[in-house]
Amino acid sequence: MRRTARRTARLLTGTALAVAAAGAVAAPVHGADGDVGDLGFRPATAVPGGPVTVNTAACGEGGTAAGDAGAVGAGRFTLAPGTHRGEASGEFRVPPSAQPGTYEIVAQCAEDGRRITGDLVVTLASDRQQPVPPRGSVKTGVGGALGPDPVQTAAGVAALAVAAAGGTWLLHRRARGDGI
Repeated sequence: MRRTARRTARLLTGTALAVAAAGAVAAPVHGADGDVGDLGFRPATAVPGGPVTVNTAACGEGGTAAGDAGAVGAGRFTLAPGTHRGEASGEFRVPPSAQPGTYEIVAQCAEDGRRITGDLVVTLASDRQQPVPPRGSVKTGVGGALGPDPVQTAAGVAALAVAAAGGTWLLHRRARGDGI
C-alpha cells in the first residue's frame, strides 16, 4: 500500500512539474492584431490617485517605448532603459477620478514599432496597506481583570471578596465542629 501511495505521489508531482514548466516556457500571448502582452505593473493593482510603474523587456536591450494610459485617463508616458538589465520602465499616476476596473495600457517600441499591451487593475483598496495594530479589549465572553468599565470591575472584585469571606467562615465552622 505504501509503495502505491508513493508511486501515485511521484506521478502527481511529476505531472504538476511538467505543467508548470510548460507554462513557464509558453510564448507570449498575441492578440488578433499582433499585440504582445508583455507590460508589467507595480503595484499589481493600482488605486485612484496612486503611481504605477510600467516595465517591459519586449523592446530589447536599451530599447525605449512610448506608452499610452489613456484608457484609465492618465495620458501618455515614456518607457526608457531602467535599472533592470534589458528592461524599459516608465511611470504614470492613475487619476483620482478613475473607477475600479481593468484597463488596457498600450506601449509601442521605438526601434521596431512593436505594440505591447497589458491589463491594469484599478481597485479602491490598495494591496500595500499598512498593518493596523489591534486596539481595545478582546471580546471572548470570559471577561478580563481590567475591563473597559471600572464599575463592573469593582463589582467583580467585591463579589470575589464576599465569596472568599463566606468560604473562609464555612471552613472555620466546619473545623470547629459546628457543622453547617
